[in-house]
Amino acid sequence: MYKRRKSSAVLVGNIPMGGENPIRIQSMTNTSTLDTEKSIQQCIQIIEAGGEYIRLAARNIREAKNLKNIKNGLIALGYKNPLIADIHFNHKIAETAAKIVDKVRINPGNFVNSTKTLRTLEKYQQGLRNIKKHFIPFLNICKENNTAIRIGVNQGSLSDRIINRYGNSPQGMVESCMEFLRICITENFLDVVISIKTSNIFLMVQTIHLLIKRMNKEGMNFPLHLGVTEAGEGEDGRIKSAIGIGTLLTEGIGDTIRISLSENPESEISFAHLLINYVEEKKSLLNEKIFSPLPIKKRLSNKIYAIVDRSNTDNFSVNANLMPDFIYIGKQTVQNIPYEIPVIVDFSVFLSQKNTFPLFKFQEKEAWINSKDSLQFIILRYSELTDEILFHLKNKLQTIIIIYSIQNNIYEQRAFIYALVNKGINNSFILQVSYDENHLESLQVKSSIDCGPFLLNKLIEGILIKNKNKSILPQSVDDCTFSILQATSRKITKTEYIACPGCGRTLFDLQTTLKKVKLVTPHLKGMKIAVMGCIVNGIGEVADADYGYVGAGVGKVNLYKGKKCIRKNIPEEKAADEFLRVINFSIKNNK
Repeated sequence: MYKRRKSSAVLVGNIPMGGENPIRIQSMTNTSTLDTEKSIQQCIQIIEAGGEYIRLAARNIREAKNLKNIKNGLIALGYKNPLIADIHFNHKIAETAAKIVDKVRINPGNFVNSTKTLRTLEKYQQGLRNIKKHFIPFLNICKENNTAIRIGVNQGSLSDRIINRYGNSPQGMVESCMEFLRICITENFLDVVISIKTSNIFLMVQTIHLLIKRMNKEGMNFPLHLGVTEAGEGEDGRIKSAIGIGTLLTEGIGDTIRISLSENPESEISFAHLLINYVEEKKSLLNEKIFSPLPIKKRLSNKIYAIVDRSNTDNFSVNANLMPDFIYIGKQTVQNIPYEIPVIVDFSVFLSQKNTFPLFKFQEKEAWINSKDSLQFIILRYSELTDEILFHLKNKLQTIIIIYSIQNNIYEQRAFIYALVNKGINNSFILQVSYDENHLESLQVKSSIDCGPFLLNKLIEGILIKNKNKSILPQSVDDCTFSILQATSRKITKTEYIACPGCGRTLFDLQTTLKKVKLVTPHLKGMKIAVMGCIVNGIGEVADADYGYVGAGVGKVNLYKGKKCIRKNIPEEKAADEFLRVINFSIKNNK
């Protein structure tokens, strides 16, 4: 049966998390924390949208002290939800905030000053002693005020000390967290929540698994905050978040979530509810008969397929920039297919034609066995995987297997793939998922959760998303397909954007800026473009991007090429155009 990871319970204000408590939903304000009224208004918007915890950035002592005015203002209006302070660079700010709010998030990468000279073991240990010197007094203040903490690791802001020893790696992120957790254990401070975030969802999932393994080894079971940092906005941001967070939640991992979108905070809450509700639906689908207890080896995939569905429409048009490998048309006639895209048609109406390939059902297995087509498809459920089917699959490598489940049961599909791999079947696997959604956001979250884990773990060679309800255009379903393949790095068809959600540290209009940057860079297929509000994770995240746009001050922006800053303090109103000029010049001159 579905089994949630056993974590310790932590009381955050008046709302506990972890243990047997529901998965909590939170967001973060993007107002200035010195603007009491605007911060209160945005907190209320988050609460009324269904958020349980609200986080606010505090850049200095003055902002940390103003958290008291915000908290009192909310209480006066009848809102008692826990407030969380987000602190970087200065442990004194964390100490001030700990006397006011219900939880303080600290970043191990910048809780104390770091130096690039800590390369020897003795210097490394000296750095650890320096952490203890400042971290233990902070914990004592938290004890006195019943304040919980989150140890929030970000790949983009690991300390030089950790990077010098472990590299910017999953091991580095985990050790950065474990150092602080060991101090908490020694000091008998257990009101701790953990997060490890990165914009790369494969690394996020891998690192969380590694962290749990390390905690188990050392007898720890702290609750986990899940999130994909710098996910961006719109469809891509939602899909990246749903795949990363959803993959872990369906494994029973996670106690609170935050969807990081470069949009208004309340937009994060509605999507978070959709995500959690769908994961809750999934729990009942797991049973012992379909549980695969052993990890499945990753498959070596030569080709990744994007198959789009037109079996329920005569609208065959596709986006020329998102060209599918096949169009499935069901029982329809092969005509007016754009761009000579290969067609899959049901065997019952199949006529041998150029660029057309049959799809066989289990009931048509005799015809499939005798088929001589150079490429063919067979659609199967787990219960249809007979010895006869297995025997012929081994001898018909030209057959692509479409795997489906009536309820899009990810556990059944995983067991199906396990059985195929265990029997030595080397055919390509396509995962088909089917819906009847009239709301695009709902389709995005469901298809991401259902397809994402299989693509992340390289267990399948493609996906086919079907949506019966015609209120969502087939081209929008296609977009969803390509966004899922892009987010899992299986098929790159467009520019990838890494963008933070913005917070009280952001000193320019991040949402408008991201839209401007996207408007002038959609043609850069395969490139990573980072748009970051400030230096907390900005410099680290742009190092993984081809080009970066990072806030440097009020209305000022720095431009990066990889790790190198190539333009400083560009006025915000000129920065997007200058950014495009920098990119075009670099591409043109191969620099």
